[in-house]
Amino acid sequence: MTHRLEGRVALVTGAGSGIGRATALALANAGARVVAAGRRTGPLEETVRLAAEKGGRVVAHAADVTREEDVEALVRFTLETFGRLDVGVNAAGGTFGGGPAHTLDAATFREWLDGYLVSAFLSTKHEVGAMLKSGGGSVINIGTFVGHTKAVPGTSGYAAAKTGLIGLTRTVAAEYASQGIRANVLVSGGADTPMFRSWNPSEEQRAAAARLHALQRIAEPEELAHAAVFLASGESSFVTGTVLTADGGVSLV
Repeated sequence: MTHRLEGRVALVTGAGSGIGRATALALANAGARVVAAGRRTGPLEETVRLAAEKGGRVVAHAADVTREEDVEALVRFTLETFGRLDVGVNAAGGTFGGGPAHTLDAATFREWLDGYLVSAFLSTKHEVGAMLKSGGGSVINIGTFVGHTKAVPGTSGYAAAKTGLIGLTRTVAAEYASQGIRANVLVSGGADTPMFRSWNPSEEQRAAAARLHALQRIAEPEELAHAAVFLASGESSFVTGTVLTADGGVSLV
């Protein structure tokens, strides 16, 4: 363990797998006390176990972050458990229907918005409320290159939600900068997560995705987690309202 985040309390949504889990573990390894949130208890308990193996302190709390009452309860649990909130990492998401825009029904489009944008808004809203009581903090919303630097056919709902996340985060950064709260988007390239593998089930598809990146590979989730730790720490104290891109050069190719 390191001590970069000693004394800090972090809340990570989507912490049962992928970038969310890797970030929860990295924050704990840096000394933060972490609440790991997600819909399913089993994967969250695995995150808790993995952190404990390395001496980190992580507790699990199940929540559906598209529901405001769940988010309120989640933040309240964090404050009751650890007394404060300093870092919020919003990595929750899901997989919904896709296809060309003219075939996408409005209900499916709204599922993408709820899963990636409304959930991040609700999480950010209540995290900021807690951070105001704690004297400041860092909100980190996990974004993607899809729709931001590259358009990918069949992903209009996902792209709309994730690019909307940038406008949301920059506005929050402007609103609360004077009160010691920073907000940034961490834009990921392709990463080897369960969702990535569900979207690219064959070796050929994963190889093709890797070739989209200048580095000719996709990321391990831990590589994104390292960037999140930077945004959570005092080392990024002058960084707010930015889009930090860790995309393996996908925007260059």
